Amino acid sequence: MANIRSAEKQRRQAEKRKARNRTGKSRLKSALKSARTAVASGAGEVKNVLSAGFSEIDRAARRGIIKTGTANRYKSRLSAASKRASKS
Repeated sequence: MANIRSAEKQRRQAEKRKARNRTGKSRLKSALKSARTAVASGAGEVKNVLSAGFSEIDRAARRGIIKTGTANRYKSRLSAASKRASKS
């Protein structure tokens, strides 16, 4: 238990950030999963799902949930998988 007011405030702020980050990370994982399954199944809406996935990745990077390099790697791997799937 915090004895100092500033420490108590830091704890409250950390809880809010943790909840916000958890929500953002969950949204990101869901978007990645749907994009990956769309690419793997070769559904007709692959372009729309990829676009939504890229948007969610960029949003997570902008908010600091993931780093920029990680976001770029996710997008690169998604687009490479899409290209591989479209060739076959």
